[in-house]
Amino acid sequence: MDGSKEGIGAEWEPFGKPLFDDPQARRLSRVGVVDVGSNSVRLVVFDGAARSPAYFYNEKIMCGLGAGMSETGRLNPEGRVRALSALRRFQKLAEGMGIAPLSAVATAAVRDAEDGPDFRAEVERETGLRLWVIGGEEEARLSAQGVLLGWPGSYGLVCDIGGSSMELAEIRNGRVGKRVSSNLGPLKLQGIKGGKKGRKQVIKETMDKLLETMGPQHDRLFLVGGSWRAIARIDMERRGYPLHVLHEYRMSARSVSATVKFIEKSDLEELRGRCNISQARMSLVPLAAEVLSRLLRTFGPKDIAISSYGIREGLLYEQMPQVLRDRDPLIESCRFAESKDARMPGFGRVLYNFVMPLFKNAPPPRRRLVKAACLLHDVSWRAHPDYRAEVTFDNATRANLGGLKHSERIFLGLALLHRYKNKREGTPFDALFDMVEDRDIQEAEVLGKAMRFGAMLWMSDHEAPGELRWSPRKKNLELRLSKRAEPLFGEVAEARFLSLAQSLGATTEVKILRD
Repeated sequence: MDGSKEGIGAEWEPFGKPLFDDPQARRLSRVGVVDVGSNSVRLVVFDGAARSPAYFYNEKIMCGLGAGMSETGRLNPEGRVRALSALRRFQKLAEGMGIAPLSAVATAAVRDAEDGPDFRAEVERETGLRLWVIGGEEEARLSAQGVLLGWPGSYGLVCDIGGSSMELAEIRNGRVGKRVSSNLGPLKLQGIKGGKKGRKQVIKETMDKLLETMGPQHDRLFLVGGSWRAIARIDMERRGYPLHVLHEYRMSARSVSATVKFIEKSDLEELRGRCNISQARMSLVPLAAEVLSRLLRTFGPKDIAISSYGIREGLLYEQMPQVLRDRDPLIESCRFAESKDARMPGFGRVLYNFVMPLFKNAPPPRRRLVKAACLLHDVSWRAHPDYRAEVTFDNATRANLGGLKHSERIFLGLALLHRYKNKREGTPFDALFDMVEDRDIQEAEVLGKAMRFGAMLWMSDHEAPGELRWSPRKKNLELRLSKRAEPLFGEVAEARFLSLAQSLGATTEVKILRD
């Protein structure tokens, strides 16, 4: 058998040819973005060539530029000093990384403050950095694009909460639709007269107006912003949720309601420490919780997803060619990882075709995970052999990979764990296994053991060593090896083949084909 299209498939359909080496993608290999918000100032440097970007550098300073603006109409003087200091540092870092000039945006605080133009001029004078002050609807658009970076083709309502504003944007079929901005940021709400009762009335009236503009939005609600992420952390703490990854964390309206009550009854300082939330952020959480409660009552989404991607990722998405936007962020990221870290880049494609007969009736979402696992099967080879299985599981479940539900992260991690280890018992991840169905655990084990066996059959020039034939009804697993690959089927390879068959409950058959 050879490496022709008939042998291993020329383009990994339906995923298409890798794009990270395309010139349009390579120019995104280092993209620096600064976000000057009402509460924080952040620098993010992306390696964006792989579609699911790696965070090359990420630093945040809580400056509170918008604190007190409701009373004074001006930026917080202390916040101005801290923000300017942060921007000096970020610009110097960018110069050292060779990525200047940075793309820098400022949102509600600088947009609304009467001394906002003076602050912008000071920043440019002191650092050479030009701040792009964006309007509320543009802020909503960029945040929604950040969500699309992680979920291409997604649909629903994106809600981005900052310190001084809250934006809503509709997404459908990978496009941003209606969008609107409001003053429902926690820093603005601090200045509302009448305490909680007064805030409740303002929040309700504002939310009703947002509903008039946006119309019914009963699909998924994507939450973007630090205050939402803090509430999600608290929800995890309340539930005892074992996987502390915020991106794609799901909540129900009932769960949010229980968490809001939990916040109201808790000692905030003690809760802050348990959830690793900054003091500045925690001071805004009760106000954000009031907004979230009304948001859910007003729009009634079917479910709620936390997005760690927002305006900064939206700026990266803005620079991507459409052909890269349309790609699956998980698959492109795994391809990039294979090309960078695997011992034999490109063999993952051979392995994918080798194991696919075991999953020939699998739906597209499962085939996608099979492909991701094959691409990642060898990227952790530098880890110590005694810990390699655990390292691969930890990487899959906690890595910055877009387009993965938490259950899919665990499936992928289990498959990679079994790539290096027959047994999963005795690992420190037992609590996570309970988050997936028994059937999925079994399929992940089969995939892992199939990769473990297939990895023994490396051939030069990525030649296909043979093929598996699986008959689910007869419970028979047949291995057809090319004559050239026969010497590779030694004692260890045979033991791994039998271990795979055992997981399938199958009888085995081995045939050597004539070349």
